[in-house]
Amino acid sequence: MKRVVFGMAAAVALACSPAAWAVKEGDSAPPFTAKSTGGSDVSLSDFSGSWLVLYFYPKSFTPGCTAQGCSLRDGFGPITEAGAKILGVSVDKLETQNRFKAEHRLPFDLLADEDAAVSRAYGVSTLMGRMARRVTFIISPEGRIARVMEDIRTGSHDAQVLDALRELQSAAM
Repeated sequence: MKRVVFGMAAAVALACSPAAWAVKEGDSAPPFTAKSTGGSDVSLSDFSGSWLVLYFYPKSFTPGCTAQGCSLRDGFGPITEAGAKILGVSVDKLETQNRFKAEHRLPFDLLADEDAAVSRAYGVSTLMGRMARRVTFIISPEGRIARVMEDIRTGSHDAQVLDALRELQSAAM
């Protein structure tokens, strides 16, 4: 009997490959419920009938995650004017998420995915659930994955999201 052993680098590379995603464009968005910085549980069903920008990020207070959150903060007006809601998700504790939101004046809620259930459902969980990969899902008002964004430019993610929303909404007309 032959045994195959993966080293840590191979396991991380495999977990980070786009082929490892659990959901693809056109799939129904996996339902979720998690604690939010808004003070209550938030579920996918709360956004039924609206576009939802569901962005996963590895860790609050790190440079890339801060740049991404602040970019979405700065582009919040145009994104919401385009009819979308924004929701950030990481496996950080709720207390950390609350501090991150307050310190950077984020106008949207963050989910504390402490058990990585939401991250696993969307196929972005890595390192045994200790982090989520940086992936953004745009979910249509009908609850389908309209866009999966992997190539994230953290400092201008708002522009990436807005361009994708406009493209998706034009195609839906």
